[in-house]
Amino acid sequence: MLAQLAPLLPEGAALMRHVEPFVGGGALFFSQRPARALLADVNPQLIATYEAVRDNVETVIEQLAKLSAAHGPERYYHVRHRYNHGTRLAPPERAAIFIYLNKTCFNGLHRVNRRGEFNVPAGRYANPRILDAELLRAASRELARAELRCDSFESLIAYAKPGDFIYFDPQYAPASRTSNFTGYAQDGFGHEQQVRLRDVFRELDRRRCKLMLSNSDVPAMRELYAKFNIDVVAAPRAVNCDATKRGLVNEFVVRNYG
Repeated sequence: MLAQLAPLLPEGAALMRHVEPFVGGGALFFSQRPARALLADVNPQLIATYEAVRDNVETVIEQLAKLSAAHGPERYYHVRHRYNHGTRLAPPERAAIFIYLNKTCFNGLHRVNRRGEFNVPAGRYANPRILDAELLRAASRELARAELRCDSFESLIAYAKPGDFIYFDPQYAPASRTSNFTGYAQDGFGHEQQVRLRDVFRELDRRRCKLMLSNSDVPAMRELYAKFNIDVVAAPRAVNCDATKRGLVNEFVVRNYG
């Protein structure tokens, strides 16, 4: 998606504070390498992992090397249980487990149940690349210039500033009745949250922030953002139990600038 998003960035984006309230994997942040950034997410384990990589990357690498050396199907479920129920894990060790599970679970999916437990099964990989030490060190250097927050998108009302560039990449609206997925966070992200996000978008537009948002190209989302500029992009989709249904799908990108 980066090749399609880059031409849609506002002029002078490199000089703006880069803000992502749904940072997830941070692909846009890491590709743009901004001098100033504010990265947020409601997933506390994700933010804690970024903090550990930023502040103590060598210990994360050491812990991840141990996990990589012992990897196997049975080991995966043992580590997953420890992640969900271990109460005495130091931050670098928990971060290493978070990365390990991401690299070895089904399709790299992050999903939790109503108790907040990570419940994705093991993926079927012949030789997954669990540890990339140089990539982690590079990520640590970029994160050193970022403020990290475990917070909701609505908190932007308190700390967004005129001239910020804010990229919203929320959980997408379902493209069909059978494609809904709201398990990323314990409380899900349904239509009510999409409406609240639109309201935040409007308020930040009023404050003269530069805004860009990705979502499914479905009528409900077009209706919410009808007053803003909309571009259609083609996005690859790999998370589907039916491999024949994976491929390119239309998404839209909303902007409050030309």
